[in-house]
Amino acid sequence: MTRTGDLLPSWRPGPTRDVLVDFLADATAVPTVDRVACFDNDGTLWCERPTYVQFDFFVDELTARAQEDPTIGSSPEFAALLSGDHAAIGELGLERIAFALTGLFEGTTASAFAARAREFMDRAVNAALDRPLRRVVYQPMLELLDELRRLEFTVAIVSGGGTEFVRAISQDLYGVPPELVVGTLIKYDFTRDDQERPVLRRTGHLEGDPNEGATKVTNIQTSLGRRPILAAGNSGGDREMLEWAAAVDGPSLALLVDHDDADREFRYLSAAETFAEPEPITDVGARLGWTIVSMARDWDQVFPPAVA
Repeated sequence: MTRTGDLLPSWRPGPTRDVLVDFLADATAVPTVDRVACFDNDGTLWCERPTYVQFDFFVDELTARAQEDPTIGSSPEFAALLSGDHAAIGELGLERIAFALTGLFEGTTASAFAARAREFMDRAVNAALDRPLRRVVYQPMLELLDELRRLEFTVAIVSGGGTEFVRAISQDLYGVPPELVVGTLIKYDFTRDDQERPVLRRTGHLEGDPNEGATKVTNIQTSLGRRPILAAGNSGGDREMLEWAAAVDGPSLALLVDHDDADREFRYLSAAETFAEPEPITDVGARLGWTIVSMARDWDQVFPPAVA
């Protein structure tokens, strides 16, 4: 018998919650090995406004470096960031800015990068929401992750963000182990230290394409080797992943988060960052019959309770 009283408590009663409850019940008939769920991160599991968390992390590093060496701001990308010139940032484009920021950690080991990411997350705050970044995760999605794990789902994060950044925090924030994070990959150089011990160091270049659009689907296959029966996202960068999950035989669910709550979070239409979309993602979802989550109507609570 399906539990209902304590199931997904932050999801308000209504059609969206009914779809989720029905899917969870139907999924018990699916072999455990095929119970796979893939979640986008930015805008799906945690807040991505006013800026992406990973972007804030890199800017924080840039600011610290500039205090030690002001000449680092000589490049147009870094000059725009350090001066807060939003017009220049817009002209350069987020993709170009992101590539420049990636170079800040060139030569860093994976463990040192992860430690720096965790240190940042321990102190950083979303100023617009006046909440620590660790507390801008979405409570209803945390409840869904927990319920999926209770049903023996393999839960993966499939993010457009950097794989190593998300891996550094995924277990702590979401209970997702690093090996189940699929994101944009950085290239590593295999070198040796002064004692001839092997060392991996980050480069300033990507391994393959940014993890958006169809690349998410191919990376799910190459990294996980299993097809999801549930996929959740919020932007055009998640479209193919949601289509991929929805097209399986048997129980499936494509879940699209609509940011329509200006009072508790932000109101905006999510969009892909690395390519133009011919159709708004909410229109795509409605046309394809996806389950569209209204943050304003479907979520009784957006964020976890404040820590005293």
